Amino acid sequence: MKYFVETTDFHLKNSVVTLGKFDGLHIGHQMLIDHVVELKKKGYQSVMFTFSLHPYNLFSKEETKLIYTNEEKLLKLREEGLDVLIAYPFTTKTASLEPEEFIKEVLVKQCDAKAIIVGNDFCFGKNRRGNVEMLKKYADEFGYEVHAYEKVEYEDGVVSATRIREEIEKGNMEDVENMLGRPFSVVGEVVHGRQLGRQLGMPTVNIMPSEGKLLPPNGVYASALEIDGKEYVGVTNVGYKPTVGDKNKLGIETYIIDFKGDLYGKILEVKLLHYMRPEQKFVSIEELKDQMHRDMENVLNKTGECY
Repeated sequence: MKYFVETTDFHLKNSVVTLGKFDGLHIGHQMLIDHVVELKKKGYQSVMFTFSLHPYNLFSKEETKLIYTNEEKLLKLREEGLDVLIAYPFTTKTASLEPEEFIKEVLVKQCDAKAIIVGNDFCFGKNRRGNVEMLKKYADEFGYEVHAYEKVEYEDGVVSATRIREEIEKGNMEDVENMLGRPFSVVGEVVHGRQLGRQLGMPTVNIMPSEGKLLPPNGVYASALEIDGKEYVGVTNVGYKPTVGDKNKLGIETYIIDFKGDLYGKILEVKLLHYMRPEQKFVSIEELKDQMHRDMENVLNKTGECY
């Protein structure tokens, strides 16, 4: 998959393009991707057009945390069968493009779009003035087709990145998984911790979440990890490890059940399956050790695994 990031310098040929923010790559987004990949069979180049900065972050004083960072999104999209991913720079200059100009200069001239795949509420261009009706208005003039689709629903509500963020912030990981179509996860490089888990006979791996990454409430989670093609169950703490940790350093620490090996420096994806309990401070290391064993038993019971 070709990847154009933070650049407006690209020229494609004979493409089918899906456009949007695509934060979370949820089941609604996956439906659009499936349609793009299906049209690829007609000889089109399959393209996803998104943005390198969440649009809200440019105009709001408060940063919008991302369900998946650009790096995590790229990792997942490599499995989808797309030919090209464009992470277009979202700046005051590009945001000021009139929608008609965006159609003509970007979609037609640069992407050579023959088909455009979007949700039926898709908006674009300066002041979000562009919409599906505008895309259809210029379809004959520029020689492309427009395919607009209804929103996907889950439990009597529309699936959206906003709704998924709300459920992540509540720790409702089962609902999040159903709307994402996969478990919510955090990807990062395994770094050295204080190695206390090793001293307790339960060695853990630590990753630091990327800046701007949305995380669920601090606490202990049942998790899953794939290492060298094998699935493992984990007990993951999201937070500051108040008993032994740095109260200013948020991290993701996981005890991987039944795994032995050195993972330092490797990129690991930790899938958070179920919220188990809040993070808490213990009066002694021995009390912490006892709780870690209880957490392991509870996670195995929750996931249906045996130990």
